[in-house]
Amino acid sequence: MSSATYSKRSVSLVVGCRLQVLMKATGKWQLAEILAIKEVDGKRQFYVHYIDCNKRLDEWVSIDNVRLLRMEIDTDRGSCSGTVKNSQEKIQRNAEHNGEKSLELQKYINCELTKDAQEVSNVKPKLFDNDENTHKDGKVANIKSSGTEKKIDEADVRNVEWIELGKYRIKPWYFSPYPKELCQGDCIYLCAFCLKYCGCRESLGRHLSKCTLKHPPGNEIYRKDTISMFEIDGRRNKIFARNLCLLAKLFLDHKVLDYDVDPFLFYVMTEFDSRGFHIIGYFSKEKISADGNNLACLLTLPPYQRHGYGKLLIEFSYELSKVEGKTGSPEKPLSDLGLLSYRSYWTWAVLEVLINHTSVLNGDRPSTTIIDISEQTGIDKDDVIYTLNNLNLLNYSKGQHIICVDKDTITQHHVAMQKCKLRIDSKCLHWTPKY
Repeated sequence: MSSATYSKRSVSLVVGCRLQVLMKATGKWQLAEILAIKEVDGKRQFYVHYIDCNKRLDEWVSIDNVRLLRMEIDTDRGSCSGTVKNSQEKIQRNAEHNGEKSLELQKYINCELTKDAQEVSNVKPKLFDNDENTHKDGKVANIKSSGTEKKIDEADVRNVEWIELGKYRIKPWYFSPYPKELCQGDCIYLCAFCLKYCGCRESLGRHLSKCTLKHPPGNEIYRKDTISMFEIDGRRNKIFARNLCLLAKLFLDHKVLDYDVDPFLFYVMTEFDSRGFHIIGYFSKEKISADGNNLACLLTLPPYQRHGYGKLLIEFSYELSKVEGKTGSPEKPLSDLGLLSYRSYWTWAVLEVLINHTSVLNGDRPSTTIIDISEQTGIDKDDVIYTLNNLNLLNYSKGQHIICVDKDTITQHHVAMQKCKLRIDSKCLHWTPKY
């Protein structure tokens, strides 16, 4: 097919088309749906969502990465449809035959390492790949093509190409409602301490010359080695809290971005070096939760993921619950990645109590209850029951429930604990509940 004919056929593509697209992350053809269309230098580009893949992989592609021959027109809709000559089932069978598997989202995290933010004015950052856990305001974008029109939610299209935070340049995963004029550039530059956003390095440099913060604007309530935790009141530090929520929305697809941050407390984990306290991640919680939730939102920034910081944040939330004399649970439903993190933490927290309880009794048959485990761990009893069932440790015999922990389970737990290098030391927590 000539390039002219190919270009003419591309004009027929509209929002909602499903066709084969070359995925940049894998170099393989994948069924995708067009979510948005724009023109750059007179050439059309298409924002696509890959079917059966996480939204994190959505991207802009040119017409060169699209297979028009694999697309058919649905006459009932009057536009391109999801019908493909080679059906999705056939594509799946071929993929299974070749030993290919669906992409996991964690495998595609792009981070870009830069120099110190105060020295980056004349330095171009170097790119590296890390192959390794919505606020919808009702606005829609109208996209017209070949006489057809379809409305899409702006939140379906990732609007920020890069963010630069301290020494890292990070590729966002999802939409976040930063000002539109900033999103038109290649990168949004954030102050590493107050999270103020700027459109260029020069603006960031001017801000850094005035910003006096070297840590999040709150009370330091925990410090061990280089790890610190700061408590930020959403009512007293509204600007920082809102900036933190905007940052989190770039990496949390289902986060509800509420600008009323007054009812929330934010617990920010930082790593200390000679320049100050740098944000690793955070979790938020309601000051007063009717449902007894001890965590509302949780995020570990991509450069720090897969190092145990997410589990450390979860453990810290339960340490606060213990100080309060309560048991807690995260807001549900959990995301897929959130559920994996909590399953992992619940497993070793519950097993640790059971194994320690058994060793104290010198071989005698121990006796405990779900409520005892819940009080010792700070984990809500429903989550304790869920964990025991998930581990197949809860059995029913002779009219009562019995927890059975075999030697293999104990061995696996000890191996897992040896790998867990980061733990919260309750002696380093200096905090008094205010609500």
